[in-house]
Amino acid sequence: MRNARRVIGHGEVVRGAVRQFQGHGSLDMDALAGELAISRATLYRVAGSRDALLGDALWHLARRLLDRARTARRASGADGVIEVSRRFAERLWSSPPMRRFVADEPQTAARVLFTGSGEVHRRAVLAQGEIFVEAGAAGPEDDVYPLAFLYVRVMESVLYAELLSGRRVEFAVAERALRALLVP
Repeated sequence: MRNARRVIGHGEVVRGAVRQFQGHGSLDMDALAGELAISRATLYRVAGSRDALLGDALWHLARRLLDRARTARRASGADGVIEVSRRFAERLWSSPPMRRFVADEPQTAARVLFTGSGEVHRRAVLAQGEIFVEAGAAGPEDDVYPLAFLYVRVMESVLYAELLSGRRVEFAVAERALRALLVP
């Protein structure tokens, strides 16, 4: 009789990675394979790499925070965009697993958050473009990518200032730069 193979989808792997990250502020691929009752080879075949899976898990968590911030938005236009950004920043800063990850694995965090290896930045730019449109800060026909790219880079500078420079930057300081990007 052959050994039965467990079939697992990408979504299930990401959900497992999210649970592990929330509990530990990191991702241990060996432990995750064990939790999911699959081999490491299967885990890597489904996830691609640790960086890619971390990026998927971090984006899953960020998207949840971003969606909550978007739902809570009361203002429109530039004020609405800034409101969403402020709410998101507050929620992200209050996340112990995220703070632990950035402190314990700064090089991995920078690679996953800021480069293509984790896809977090690219996804954030696309989401920021959606926020511009839904808040009325841009029209659906506008090419929002260049503005969203710059906006997200400023937000990353604020959110991860400790990772980049060792010092935290308050949102109020960044708000001036963010607002300048939004005002025609």
